[in-house]
Amino acid sequence: MDGIIQNMFTFIVIVEIIIGWIGNGFIALVNCMHWYKRRKISALNQILTALAFSRIYLLLTVFTVIAVSTLYTHALVTRRVVKLINFHLLFSNHFSMWLAACLGLYYFLKIAHFPSSIFVYLKMRINQVVSGTLLMSLGLLFLNTLLINSYIDTKMDEYRGHLLYDLTSNNTASFYRVILVINNCIFTSIPFTLSQSTFLLLIFSLWRHYKKMQQHAQRCRDVLADAHIRVLQTMITYVLLCAIFFLSLSMQILRSELLKNILYVRFCEIVAAVFPSGHSCVLICRDTNLRGTFLSVLLWLKQRFTSWVPNINCRSSCIF
Repeated sequence: MDGIIQNMFTFIVIVEIIIGWIGNGFIALVNCMHWYKRRKISALNQILTALAFSRIYLLLTVFTVIAVSTLYTHALVTRRVVKLINFHLLFSNHFSMWLAACLGLYYFLKIAHFPSSIFVYLKMRINQVVSGTLLMSLGLLFLNTLLINSYIDTKMDEYRGHLLYDLTSNNTASFYRVILVINNCIFTSIPFTLSQSTFLLLIFSLWRHYKKMQQHAQRCRDVLADAHIRVLQTMITYVLLCAIFFLSLSMQILRSELLKNILYVRFCEIVAAVFPSGHSCVLICRDTNLRGTFLSVLLWLKQRFTSWVPNINCRSSCIF
């Protein structure tokens, strides 16, 4: 019975990964095609394209880890393999989280309005602020990598250079639990906090704008208020998906004993995969160009399918 549930959970995770590949691949392809045709690309589309590529990389890494852990159970891995696996997970997750945080920061500086000289200064230099934030994150990536590699070296010396690639082992479960704490609870929480802060400030900006509208007795919402609402809907979805992602990570680091249960680990992977896969679908639905292109692709596929079915029926009738 446990084997059937495990296979079902693994199948769900793979379906989520495939959806993420399709959604993020579509975003990257459309933006790259527009970039090639127009010979230029906006700052927003640059962030969206980089975010899509980082999530494709993240989902590919997660798929590889799941495939290896499923096919090669109870295998001994060396120090180099452990570092390689953790580096790819760390690198892909870092840029996925920070580029999403930069996307929220871009929306905040682009749409929100505060009568502050500091905010006006940042708003006038929005591209430099986003670029500087991403460059600053590279320092955190270096520090995170240094801490995890130091921990891996220390523990691998205790394990005589080999680690059993099986979470049912006490050593392996406690080993990966510490890595999850270092990577997710310390470093990944920083871009999450940045996203939450920009989200709350954007709500406050919308509230101030509505108060100003009431003072001037305006009966209808203006363009700025509509822009606030559209971005708020996108950011609310992002914060909820990101919260689900952190919840899945927190569930894994509560106790080392929980990591020994492969069903529990697979369930956490299902919850965590919702964030990089589901957010890409939200971005496609909220972006006008992406949504229009996606609907055009669906219409083209529908036309191709409807023209293909009569040909099949005609050939069948000719045979009989």
